[in-house]
Amino acid sequence: MSEVLRKSDFLVIPGVFNPFTALLAEKVGFKAVYLSGGALTSSLGLPDLGMITLDELAWMVRRIREVTDLPIIVDADTGFGEAINVYRTVRVLEKAGANAIQIEDQVLPKKCGHLEGKEVITPRDMVLKIKAALKARRDMLIIARTDSKAINGLDDAINRAKLYLEAGADVIFPEALESKEEFAKFSKEVRAPLLANMTEFGKTPFITAEEFRDLGYKYVIFPVTIFRVAAKAMKEALEVLLKEGTQKNLLDKMMTRKEQYEVINYYFYENLDKTLSNDS
Repeated sequence: MSEVLRKSDFLVIPGVFNPFTALLAEKVGFKAVYLSGGALTSSLGLPDLGMITLDELAWMVRRIREVTDLPIIVDADTGFGEAINVYRTVRVLEKAGANAIQIEDQVLPKKCGHLEGKEVITPRDMVLKIKAALKARRDMLIIARTDSKAINGLDDAINRAKLYLEAGADVIFPEALESKEEFAKFSKEVRAPLLANMTEFGKTPFITAEEFRDLGYKYVIFPVTIFRVAAKAMKEALEVLLKEGTQKNLLDKMMTRKEQYEVINYYFYENLDKTLSNDS
C-alpha cells in the first residue's frame, strides 16, 4: 500500500478520524486517507495540543486498518518525544497499519499549524528525528513537516526542508504557507515529493487540488473538512431534537439505514452468518 503513495502522480487525500469515515472515503473513490491529528483529537473532545498518547493513536490506526486496505497517512505530531521516542513511534504505528507517518518540527506542546505562538526545534534535532524514523521503518514513508515559515520566514522553511531531504525524508510538508506565490517558490526551491495542506479557517487561502498539482505538489490533504461538516450537522440535529422533540424534519438530511449498512458492509456479514449456519 505504501507503493500507492510512492508511485501515484498526484493524490487528493481526505482527513478521517475513525473507521467509518475511512470507509466513506473508500466508498466514494479516494485512494488514500489521512488520519488527522486535529480531527482525531477533536473527536475525543480534546484540543490539538499534542495531548493524546501513542497508544490512543495506534489504537485508531488499527481500527481503521481493520476495515480498509487504503493507504493510511498518520499525523504523529512531533513524534511523541525526542529522536529515541520517534524510533518507537514509527515501529508502533507501522505495525498498527500506517503506510506513512508525518512528523513536524514544532516544540512541545505543539499547536495547530495555523495558529500563532508556535515554536520550532533546531534543524539538527529534527534531522535526528528523521534519522531515527528511517532506522525504525520497514516500508512506510517518512513525511517531514516544517512549521518554520510562520516563525522564521519562508527561506528558513526552504532551508530546513533541504536539510530534512538530505537526512532521508521521503516527502516534505510545508505548513501554513499564505499564498500561491509562496507555494510556487517552495516547490521551485525544494525538488522533492511535496504535500500541501488545504485546511479551512487558517493561513492558507483556498487553492484547488488541480492548482496545487500545477504548482508542483504531489499530495493535497483536506485534514479537518469532513469533521467540521459533520460536527455542524450533528449540532444542528441536536438543536432540532431539543426544540421539536422529533426527528421528522431531519430525515432528508440523513443517510438512510440502507446507505449506512452499505458503508459498513452489513450485508456481507449477514450473508456470512447465514452461510456459516448452513455449513454447521
